[in-house]
Amino acid sequence: SKRRAQYAIVSRVSSSGEDDASPGGGGTSSDSSRRSRSCSCRRTSSPSPPSPVEYDLSTQTQKTFRDALSDLRSYMRGPKSDTLLLLFATAIITPLCKLAGTSPILGFLASGMLLGPNGFGVISGIHTTETLAELGIVFFLFEMGIELSVERLKSMKKDVFGLGLSQYAITAVVIGLAAKAFGGLSGPASIVVGGALSLSSSAFVLQLIKDKKELATRFGKASFGVLLLQDLAVVPLLVATPILAGSGSLAGALGSAFVKAAMALSGIALAGRFALNPLFKTVATANSQEAFLGVILLTALGMSFLTEGLGLSNTLGAFLAGVLISETKYKYQVEADIAPFRGILLGLFFVTVGFEIDVGLIARNLPMVSAIVASILGLKAGILTLLCKAFGLSGSTAVRTGLILSQGGEFAFVAFGLARSLGILDKATTKMLLTCVSLTMALTPLLDQVGTNIAKKMEEGSDYTHYLGQDDDAREITGGPDPGFVVVVGYGVVGKVVCDLLDKKFVKYVGMEKDPKKAIQARNKGLPVFFGDIGRTEVAEAFKVGKAKAVIVTIADKAEATRAVIALRRMYPDKPIFARAKDADHAKRLQTTLDVAAMVPILPEDNLLLTLPFGGAVLRSLGFPSEEVNYILAEKRKELLSGKELERFEEESVLTQLGLELPDEDDDDESVSETKFEPNVEKEPEVLKPLLKQVVEANMAPASKKKEIGVESEEETPSSSSEEEINVREEKLEAL
Repeated sequence: SKRRAQYAIVSRVSSSGEDDASPGGGGTSSDSSRRSRSCSCRRTSSPSPPSPVEYDLSTQTQKTFRDALSDLRSYMRGPKSDTLLLLFATAIITPLCKLAGTSPILGFLASGMLLGPNGFGVISGIHTTETLAELGIVFFLFEMGIELSVERLKSMKKDVFGLGLSQYAITAVVIGLAAKAFGGLSGPASIVVGGALSLSSSAFVLQLIKDKKELATRFGKASFGVLLLQDLAVVPLLVATPILAGSGSLAGALGSAFVKAAMALSGIALAGRFALNPLFKTVATANSQEAFLGVILLTALGMSFLTEGLGLSNTLGAFLAGVLISETKYKYQVEADIAPFRGILLGLFFVTVGFEIDVGLIARNLPMVSAIVASILGLKAGILTLLCKAFGLSGSTAVRTGLILSQGGEFAFVAFGLARSLGILDKATTKMLLTCVSLTMALTPLLDQVGTNIAKKMEEGSDYTHYLGQDDDAREITGGPDPGFVVVVGYGVVGKVVCDLLDKKFVKYVGMEKDPKKAIQARNKGLPVFFGDIGRTEVAEAFKVGKAKAVIVTIADKAEATRAVIALRRMYPDKPIFARAKDADHAKRLQTTLDVAAMVPILPEDNLLLTLPFGGAVLRSLGFPSEEVNYILAEKRKELLSGKELERFEEESVLTQLGLELPDEDDDDESVSETKFEPNVEKEPEVLKPLLKQVVEANMAPASKKKEIGVESEEETPSSSSEEEINVREEKLEAL
């Protein structure tokens, strides 16, 4: 009906226009044509105004469009828009930071600054976002617990209760005294500030270490041990804060804390021993991915809420839950299922840290903020570096550990918030401290990079004893009544794969390489690979090979591998030896004549993917379950088939077919051709040239010179008689 009415109006307007053109239907044809031309000229010179109907339609459309947008904005306002914005940020920040070559953590912090209350104020539900972000830390520590079994935690007791406890106690006292002397804080406030600022950020540090795959290194173990003790130290800090405010007695609070801790730990232990395995087994038999994911979330969140409800750290409960699951056969499936949740929620945590960075406050109080941030970083880094040296860590490892743990931690937000609610800290001081802690956390990626560069320079500037196994790192691995380490002879392609797999199982090892260039380059990266000939008695004794659990020979050359195995079997008749054989005949002779477990790697030997079965066999020979070994090999295979590793393999394959070799080839296999690809060969670093000479001369020095550096030697080079003996043994082996 509306359309018909509009049509009628238009028709009347049109008819009235025609009547005006020829009034009464009369007039000559010349007048009519003249009027027509005049009307045409008017139409072309100026457009006719819109009709009332057209104007009403346009206005109605615009009003409808504005109303729709207004309804959409009102509908999306609040949690819905917050959720979409945060998901968009977590989805796009990581790729952009990868393209820019920076850490994604900095991108999350920047987005938090812009979207939070101190920026444009786009995110309205700050409390809801922070609650979700806390779950990210819970799942992250849960995953860390899965990677560490009870036996591995026992092996880290020196780092946890020695280094970690010393760091927390000394740092808390020093920062507390500095806060009282220079900040003018009261006694209770300085104690809370010292205890809170002594904590470091588990989320930031462990994420950086995990990204660089350094959790199994000496640096990674020391950092993780300190962080684990700090999680335990949260308990007495939160217990002591109300006492400092004057509410409650010390004896009652300590007694209550002890009872609650006993309840939480015993409850988790009983649940893990009697309920966890049957529960996971029942759910796994249903073959339902949803049910299995549900029981994972129940375990992680349930134990986290249990410890938090009893006054302990929620991350401690999640970590212990992960440790319990690490003892089951479902650990790898659990780790794979929980990874997506952990990644998204942990990104939200970094965004919430950016919420606390107040750019206006920093601009107004720039000198004070800079002084506080520099003091926190300097004191914590200096104290921890000195403690690491006191506990036997090398200088480069101590510097890296001190710098990466120098920031404030996420639990400082909890401690400062509690102190403010109890009246220990005022609002302005709390805001200043939270801003400074957030800035120190934002500087963590930069501090890690600085520590890496300093450690690299220190490694390159070390003397030759650093490469001969006469430094703190080697003594720490081989020392002790029951070291339980493995000796890997040869650090070529196969040796690297074996060492990498041992790292994944947290097995201590010592690598030995005859090529000084390879040994120096690996040592400069912080790896426990040293220069030496395992066939020489004094070298084997210096590295305490007799105390090792096993010896793994990965040398590619047939004669060199046989010589090393013969020497080892002569020195250690009962030592388990696992050797790489050149072919099936070589493997058979080693097994039958020297009682050695030998295996032939799948050809071609220059492909890391085809050397994985050898590494898997090594882990099985050391007693690890087959299902764990298979999972580790699968993960390593995925790693090798991704990104730059795959490009490297393709490049090697093409150059090999052309009869060329890549520069700086790390493989110790035989060269496929004598032709070298000279134009792009990278020159050997100048720092390596004198080191090569020193390392070789020190290892081949006469007895008088060896005594000066604490290593005994018989001859400068292997004598011709020893070579003849080896040849005779070879002939006997071939005859057998």
